Amino acid sequence: MTIQTDRVDHELIRAAAHVAATRCRGDNHTMAAAARARDGRIVTAVNAYHFTGGPCAELVLIGAAAAQGAYDLDAIVAVGDRDRGVVPPCGRCRQVLLDYFPALKVIVGTSDSLRMVPVTDLLPESYIWADHQLDAEENAPFSTS
Repeated sequence: MTIQTDRVDHELIRAAAHVAATRCRGDNHTMAAAARARDGRIVTAVNAYHFTGGPCAELVLIGAAAAQGAYDLDAIVAVGDRDRGVVPPCGRCRQVLLDYFPALKVIVGTSDSLRMVPVTDLLPESYIWADHQLDAEENAPFSTS
């Protein structure tokens, strides 16, 4: 696992916690997510629970961000309602976040040990799903270090 030295984005946590406290009502909406776009904007969303497997807050957030023209996300956090605090993404969300945003940082941990980790650390030894990721790797500038 990579040791992450980036400072935790507390503004992002506060934004998700605010949405969880004010918009999560009953069993249908129990989680909120917030992400910071590369341009600095914060996008928020809530989950849409359904017995058929409705989308998690992180997945709803991906759509909400795209609808707002925020296609490049730098960091994300999920927060539970009823003051549950930061909740790590489930396995499905980890895979989707990795596929869409391979450089994304995810805030995880408990209130006294929050940290930002690369999404790749949350899903080690994963496969590359999207062809556009292969194209991006081929065209990415490489480091000489």
